[in-house]
Amino acid sequence: MPTPLHSILVILLIAGITFLLRFAPFALFGGKRGMPRMIEYLGRILPPAIMAVLVVYCLKPVSLATAPHGLPEFISVAVVAALHLWKRNFLISIAGGTLCYMILVQAVFL
Repeated sequence: MPTPLHSILVILLIAGITFLLRFAPFALFGGKRGMPRMIEYLGRILPPAIMAVLVVYCLKPVSLATAPHGLPEFISVAVVAALHLWKRNFLISIAGGTLCYMILVQAVFL
């Protein structure tokens, strides 16, 4: 069991590293220097790529051979897509899809 001093030091170390990681982009790319083209490219391409990987990861264990044949998952993906096309807000899309999925698996597809 760690001592209280050890716990406080670990928390301070983690907080310091987190602060430095959050501050680093401003220190490296702030001021009058322009953003490197490679960083701009990664900023454009990575968010959709990460979302695609997460969708594949979440749908990987879905079994189409057994009931409910992936219906809750695919309906929820459709809800997320529709909400995002309608509102263009990631938070609303993710929250709506999660709510839809939870209602489907808890109340509809028992």
